[in-house]
Amino acid sequence: MDDRDMRGHVVAARVARLATLTPNRQPSVVPICFTLHNDAIFSVVDFKPKTTIDLARLENVRANPNVSLVVDRYDDEMWNRLWWVRIDGPARVIENGVEHTTAIQMLRSKYPQYAQNRPTGAVIAIECKRWTGWSAGDASNLRQPVRRE
Repeated sequence: MDDRDMRGHVVAARVARLATLTPNRQPSVVPICFTLHNDAIFSVVDFKPKTTIDLARLENVRANPNVSLVVDRYDDEMWNRLWWVRIDGPARVIENGVEHTTAIQMLRSKYPQYAQNRPTGAVIAIECKRWTGWSAGDASNLRQPVRRE
């Protein structure tokens, strides 16, 4: 899978899994809504029911900014349609400012729920440093995932 294919899959996807490390170095993986802009992924703490808006993923990013994001497609009946893309890079938490507002606007353009109810929480910004992908439909990838740095 080449860079264009990986980006196309990521842009079209509705959910991804964000992997962080807790302050005591334990893995933590959560599903997120997100948007891709140039070489950055943005996700916001939204209004879905939570016990707090100070989420563990924010603390994790502050303690260790190295994260991974996985976007994938699974089809139980058509394994030739399977694919995954992993993005690795440093993340940071954005609480306010122009970048925060811009990220939320991009997310509102992608998700109708955000257009109806504007999220106001912190934004996680991931700098996409390394892309790795695999697709069952691409015979050239059956032996070795493609990496871009």
